[in-house]
Amino acid sequence: MARKPATRHSTITDVADAAGVSIKTVSRVFNNEPNVRPLTRDRVLAAATELDYHPNVAARSLAGRRSFLIGLAYENPSPNYVVDLQTGALDRLHGERYRLLVLPFADAATASGKMQAIARASGLDGVVLAPPLCDDAATVAELEACGLPYARIAPTSGGSQAPDVAMDDRHAARAVVDHLAALGHKRIGIVRGHVTHASAMARFEGYRAGLEAHGLPIDADLETQGAYTFLSGYEAGRKLLALKDRPTAIFACNDDMAAGVLNAAYEAGVSVPGDLSVVGFDDSNIASVVWPRLTTIHQPIRDMAREATGALLALLEDEEVPPHRMLPYQLVVRGSTGPVREKAIR
Repeated sequence: MARKPATRHSTITDVADAAGVSIKTVSRVFNNEPNVRPLTRDRVLAAATELDYHPNVAARSLAGRRSFLIGLAYENPSPNYVVDLQTGALDRLHGERYRLLVLPFADAATASGKMQAIARASGLDGVVLAPPLCDDAATVAELEACGLPYARIAPTSGGSQAPDVAMDDRHAARAVVDHLAALGHKRIGIVRGHVTHASAMARFEGYRAGLEAHGLPIDADLETQGAYTFLSGYEAGRKLLALKDRPTAIFACNDDMAAGVLNAAYEAGVSVPGDLSVVGFDDSNIASVVWPRLTTIHQPIRDMAREATGALLALLEDEEVPPHRMLPYQLVVRGSTGPVREKAIR
């Protein structure tokens, strides 16, 4: 889709032509009128963003109009995580007058500088930021500058007055190492999370803290980089299992990567949990459908999304809202972990 020359501002007619709809349909989208198909609405908003078209937000504000539309902005390669995010937000909006607009971004750099334009184009009343956007300083600064209300899910950084809902990733990862050490494992590998996610560093720190607490050596050969995807977990698993002195347990920092490790173990003829214990993180749907079912950390993703959405609604309705809430995690032990075998100890 070609961008209009900078010599003139894009018009509603340009948006209608680019989206292949009528001017009336574009107007209905920006006025948040009912009976507009979701795909049509998304096509119009995408065209408006590409053309840098902004309706007269000031005039709409003066008229006292609100969209009752909030955004859920995220960048996460795990489809299981994304489903839980959306489900939690929609749970909270059930029965409310507000509706949800999903705002996926390829990465935080893509979101930076565009949040205000998207908010204007879609008439958002507020936005919920999920990881890693919740920790992106540029995105947060942009929202602060334009005065758009927002709430954050699972941030690891401060510097914001907006409400947030989180859990303790570092202590949760430490609990994983505690569990494996109690089973007799001494060589515990890790598949780290995506480098742009602050949660990945928090979980890595918890892993190392656990090793130190149990007097286990820190071995760089046992530390592999993942990207929160099945494929990255599979490749990391193959690398770890190819070591001459391979680990007897692997902690993957999300369930998608843990499932990839299970696949790598199966291909290598390594029995789980007989010769290798595997632990994930999130307790997403995939943890219960792979075999053996994954031992994992239950991260209350839906609850965090639900609570953060509720906090944003409270802001919009001028109600009191706690600035910070910490929800509990839980280690869920299933069939992918077991006692270390003597023959597996080298």
